[in-house]
Amino acid sequence: MLKIHPSSIVSPKAEIADDVEIGPFCIIDEDVKIGSGTKLLSHVTIYKHARIGNNNKIFPGTVIAAVPQDLKFEDEFTEVFIGDNNTIRECVTISRATKTTKKTIIGSGCLLMAYAHVAHDCIVENNCIIANGTELAGHVHVEEFVILGGLIGIHQFTRIGKHSMTGACSKIVKDVLPFALFSGNPLSYGGLNKIGLRRRGFSEESITELKKAFGFIYNPAYNVTQAVNKIKSDVKRIKEVEHLIEFITKSKRGITK
Repeated sequence: MLKIHPSSIVSPKAEIADDVEIGPFCIIDEDVKIGSGTKLLSHVTIYKHARIGNNNKIFPGTVIAAVPQDLKFEDEFTEVFIGDNNTIRECVTISRATKTTKKTIIGSGCLLMAYAHVAHDCIVENNCIIANGTELAGHVHVEEFVILGGLIGIHQFTRIGKHSMTGACSKIVKDVLPFALFSGNPLSYGGLNKIGLRRRGFSEESITELKKAFGFIYNPAYNVTQAVNKIKSDVKRIKEVEHLIEFITKSKRGITK
């Protein structure tokens, strides 16, 4: 049974599943969709064109689908999509997209800690952790199973590779390679994310081949093109290595070295 606290304001044009719980002092705009089992604890604001899936838990002070902080925005129709089973902690902000992509996307199974910000046109894939106070500028793409420590600043159009982990208070201005550890300002490579990969069931063969590949990438004797050529010739082309090669070759901002 739908539970709405009497102090909350919910548009009759919102589509809300029958078992959603909306706590005190929430504001739900028109053209909002909220799926089954989702809970808004209190003081949550959800503006129009937000599409929120099932079994999400959203904490006080969160603002979803506010217009983007982009001076070129002209109130065109854009949306925010949030998947299932996410935990969105206190005062997180997730902006609507611009006309460039028309969608800001959060996947499923993510934890966004207090005061994190996901700007317009970002994509955060499944099972990511974004710690307190970390800020994603516009058009950032975070692949699956990424962990971002607290108080990280991420430049617009940057990509964060899957199964990577970046330490707190880092500054990210170039693409972060998948499967590895990074930290600092300027950001630097800290080795393969071996513990994280083992926890997620990666084989020892995959870890060994990735370690070889990263050995070429961060060997000062090679530039990026030379390192990729060495990987192609000297490293077994398992799927993780193929993804690493593809990630590097598609980089537009360059990779963190």
